[in-house]
Amino acid sequence: MQISIELTLTPLQSDFEDHIIRFIKRLRASEFTILENPLSTQVYGDYDKVMPFLTEEIKKAFNDMEHVLVHMKMVKSNRSDYEPNF
Repeated sequence: MQISIELTLTPLQSDFEDHIIRFIKRLRASEFTILENPLSTQVYGDYDKVMPFLTEEIKKAFNDMEHVLVHMKMVKSNRSDYEPNF
């Protein structure tokens, strides 16, 4: 089953930038399709592969910071090729 996940990592501390960059670089190094915009990062791929990967990467991010928020939205389908038609 293909999924699309939108992630926003929000460190609740003053040295937030390095943590966000490190998290995004780890996502980029994965086997999954990664798209970014100024507000979030999207991950696309097979559910059974993406979810264990994200669980581990989010755990690493949580271990690196004292206070952090991860906002995640999931869609059941790979929407990486979406283009508006209006």
